[in-house]
Amino acid sequence: MPIVGVGLWHISKNTVAKACKGIARAISEGLVSRQDLFITSKLWCTYHKREHVKPALQRTLSDLGLDYVDLYLIHFPIALKFVPFEKRYPPEWSYEEGGPVIPENVPYQETWEAMEDLVRDGLAKNIGISNTPGAMIYDILTYAKIRPAVLQIELHPYLVRKELVDLAHSEGIAVTAYSSFGDASYQEIGMVPQGQQLVSLLKNDVVNQVSAKIGKTPAQVLLRWAVQRGCAVIPKSSNPGRLLENKDLFSFELSPEDVDAISGLDRKLIFNNPAGYAKRAIWAS
Repeated sequence: MPIVGVGLWHISKNTVAKACKGIARAISEGLVSRQDLFITSKLWCTYHKREHVKPALQRTLSDLGLDYVDLYLIHFPIALKFVPFEKRYPPEWSYEEGGPVIPENVPYQETWEAMEDLVRDGLAKNIGISNTPGAMIYDILTYAKIRPAVLQIELHPYLVRKELVDLAHSEGIAVTAYSSFGDASYQEIGMVPQGQQLVSLLKNDVVNQVSAKIGKTPAQVLLRWAVQRGCAVIPKSSNPGRLLENKDLFSFELSPEDVDAISGLDRKLIFNNPAGYAKRAIWAS
């Protein structure tokens, strides 16, 4: 799995087909070979039942024009009522568009065993988990015949998650950090908690002091902080210059003191929290 990937943002139900077809076109036109790409996709919450897991990936592969994905993740440890493709695709959170979130009683073990079948069928090279608490990881490892290859989680200096990262690494599970810039992705969609006197990570004094000292951008500092903690990163940008900057993470290092100073910003602040928008409190304590 690459250390630096490209994340996607604002791929809506109206644009998903167009976005997916771009990959197939790039391959067919010889701009890139399939072997040069590492494609990750996720199983959505409405497809957790055993009989829905494979069709969900097959639909994704059809959209992408591919025979397999390199990594397939369970998006959330949340099972929701099944929404048929012909009713709405992608289904988002609600069974009825704009209606309430309706949970479905599906054991996570059932979903994971169906994910393992995808590997055996050659539809996914690797399988993994996303947004998964530590206790649940321990449980998965008691029955998994194919262990999770990757744990993808929200991770940034306001949400350091040292114990969760250490747990994954101790079990040989790679960690991918999303939302490396913290609040930056969530400001425009109203998912930043109000009243916390929050300073944007990209404007944070500690991050900017390190940035000025080493001559790199605040974004590069934040990404390098995650990489030096042994995590892969998937920053989102449509700006060609920023995409190049985001890849330039291996020409410099942060000192241990700088890593510790940035980690000291931890506020255990989760922006992508389904307790708020889906009434599913997976991080409750």
